[in-house]
Amino acid sequence: MIRVQRQDFDVGTEIEALTRGRTDVGAVVSFTGQVRDDAEGDRLKSMTLEHFPGMTERELMRVEEEARVRWPLLDVLIVHRHGELLPGDRIVLVATLSHHRSDAFEAALFLMDYLKTRAPFWKRELRESGERWVEARGSDDEAAARWR
Repeated sequence: MIRVQRQDFDVGTEIEALTRGRTDVGAVVSFTGQVRDDAEGDRLKSMTLEHFPGMTERELMRVEEEARVRWPLLDVLIVHRHGELLPGDRIVLVATLSHHRSDAFEAALFLMDYLKTRAPFWKRELRESGERWVEARGSDDEAAARWR
């Protein structure tokens, strides 16, 4: 399931809804990303995430399907926020369900590496020193290269 939304989400509620009534699940792995207040040594005031509605959801569904082909997943949840976010706000939740933990862990890593490097979101930071667009980090690209 994919959701791109402006409003916040509750991690516990999301995981409970995803697993309620399921007895086939042996592993639930989740990752929650939050806005840090430090941006390369400069205090972050806010971050704005932009996207193209429709296109973003289609691309996230495509990568979800790729994860399901690579690993025997029982379910997947990706919740990604957009709009203005403040330090401490949640940005993203990725949850993977499988029979076994290794599949759930690997799939969650794959999805997060994708979200950090290729997902169609654009981030603009408002720092104490001014405003700037966030560029991709080499370390994120290196992490994502393991899936090629």
